[in-house]
Amino acid sequence: MQTAALVPSGPIRVLEYVCSATPSTAPYAEEHAEYSVSFVQSGSFGYHCRGESFELVAGSVLVGAPGDEFMCTHEHRAGGDHCLSFRLSPECVDSLAASKSSWQSRGLPPLPELMVLGQMAHAASRGECDLGLDEIGLLFAARFARVVSGQSQPRVASNPRDRKRAVDAAFWIESRARNEVDLASVADQAGLSPFHFLRLFSRVLGVTPHQYLVRSRLSRAAQLLSEQDSPITEIALEVGFADLSNFIRTFQRAAGVSPSSFRKLARGDRKILQAELRGLLDTR
Repeated sequence: MQTAALVPSGPIRVLEYVCSATPSTAPYAEEHAEYSVSFVQSGSFGYHCRGESFELVAGSVLVGAPGDEFMCTHEHRAGGDHCLSFRLSPECVDSLAASKSSWQSRGLPPLPELMVLGQMAHAASRGECDLGLDEIGLLFAARFARVVSGQSQPRVASNPRDRKRAVDAAFWIESRARNEVDLASVADQAGLSPFHFLRLFSRVLGVTPHQYLVRSRLSRAAQLLSEQDSPITEIALEVGFADLSNFIRTFQRAAGVSPSSFRKLARGDRKILQAELRGLLDTR
């Protein structure tokens, strides 16, 4: 495990984890030392905490609470994972005024509202975004608190074969997200009927295959908007949206701002940053 402290101090610290674990790597118990929300940039792993198990893939979020013991496993795919972890002080968590249940250690499915900010944070970590990582971390944590506060999270299947099928299918969808992907073709890859595959995938990862497809496209769009100056129409087509108006509408619903405003935010537009923070924190 390679760890880099991208923002080493302050109320919001940012750590980058690059794990190269394989299915043969022996898992071990760990403990969360502080509040955290971590974005899975790539790869996959299992997260086991408080008697529950979660399968995390690109776009998923891991929530940590101080004192909770956990274990990560990599039983389904080699290659490990890459995560950005936002560590929050107790005072910062209190300022978000989220319910305590929001900070219960667990895994969350890929949520579009968080995936687009996760990609912006990834761009910032590579110097391709003019916002500070701590600023993006605050946006990420505030949006997390707003989106998940009071929501119950689905329990996942415990069958290792089902979890592997779902994770493999998620990788298959992500690698083809710019193309047309239908339920039947993904189900065929998994060796299941569409109905049984839809139920399995949703139970394990917390989203449907189509939701994961759209969210993978949005995640890629956020990355391109943060890193490139290509016209928005080209980006929409590049990531798999055939209709520009549909892309703008879907992106704005997820990000809270239009693609053009998101690009300005990634370029360091403080007016948009302040407006976003006000909108998130005023909903407490």
